[in-house]
Amino acid sequence: MAFISVFDVIGPNMIGPSSSHTAGACSIALLAQKMAPGPIISADFTLYGSFARTYQGHGTDRALLGGIMGFSTDDKRIPDSFRIARERGLAFHFSVNKEEEEVHPNTVDICMTTQNGKTLTVRGESLGGGKVRITRIDHVEVDFSGEYSTLIVIHSDRPGVVAHITRCLSDKNVNIAFMKLFREAKGQTAYSIVESDGRLPEDISVSVRENPYVQDVMLVQT
Repeated sequence: MAFISVFDVIGPNMIGPSSSHTAGACSIALLAQKMAPGPIISADFTLYGSFARTYQGHGTDRALLGGIMGFSTDDKRIPDSFRIARERGLAFHFSVNKEEEEVHPNTVDICMTTQNGKTLTVRGESLGGGKVRITRIDHVEVDFSGEYSTLIVIHSDRPGVVAHITRCLSDKNVNIAFMKLFREAKGQTAYSIVESDGRLPEDISVSVRENPYVQDVMLVQT
């Protein structure tokens, strides 16, 4: 009888044994990779709950690493992601957190460092069936699925910034599906997250950055 690896189990748009532990993990990391402010040179993964208990046996580690390198959930390179990462010079590390229990059971924090020395930490949750959500960017709680093209604007919590963002989108004929505002505290750092029905214009970031209170813009295309 021929040996069958868990990575030979191919479901719809998925490589791996579990939509939550492999496809979902890959999707979280792929979203994080799209948000990174430049090419990633290192990634530290902290796993919680079920992810922490089963990540090696279910291939969650390989899926996360594949997503960070830009692999989609059905990419046949996922089983070789450790080797490919080393060949690319991508440093990576996995750790588990069994102390923090008030989190979704399939949760991961991904801390990325880019070539320009910037860091970004993203928390994601795998909800089952390949669906995911991003719940934290750095220290600010957020909530978006990645199922729509998404504009993430980091800005000071000041009057007129949200109006500026919506005006820029209107000027580009963007139809907003969802828009949410998250902030650390009144007057502090805020995240405006816009999910669009269609693909967002690549130059939308340029016009949004014209507001002096905008600190950074991330564009996540689906």
